[in-house]
Formats: sequence, structure tokens, C-alpha cells
Amino acid sequence: MNDEELKAIEVAKSVDARGTSCPGPLLAAKKAIGQIDKGQVMEVLSADEGTRKDIPKWCNKKGFEYLGTLEESGFYKIFLRK
Repeated sequence: MNDEELKAIEVAKSVDARGTSCPGPLLAAKKAIGQIDKGQVMEVLSADEGTRKDIPKWCNKKGFEYLGTLEESGFYKIFLRK
């Protein structure tokens, strides 16, 4: 998805892991994914550079759809579909 599509997507769950470093954001995502239904979108907010690689790898391993990452001022918004 491009940036405009990501900005317009409806998010069912937002996980704010900006105050944690690796592996904190991934652990927070793993905990939160059970709170949304299949087909819904979750965003993970993280200031940790490693999360940009960890979340897509985890999605691939678990069968979730990695949708993309938006770079904000000082953090990332990482989107995935369960």
C-alpha cells in the first residue's frame, strides 16, 4: 500500500510501543493481535528501528498481512491485517 492508502485505512487496534525498545514493540503486538478479529487492521507505533524489520517477519511467519510502514516525526506506524 502507498502512504495515502495507509493514512486512510481504518484501524481496529492501535498499539503504542514508542516507549519500549526491541523486543518490546513486537511483544506488545503479539499480545494485542488476539484482541482483533481476522480481517481487521492493527497499527503498531514504535520508535525502535528494529521493529520495521521485526513486524514484517513476524507477519510472514504467522500468516498475517504486512500492509506497510509510515514514517512519522520520531516514530513509525506499522500496519498489519490479521
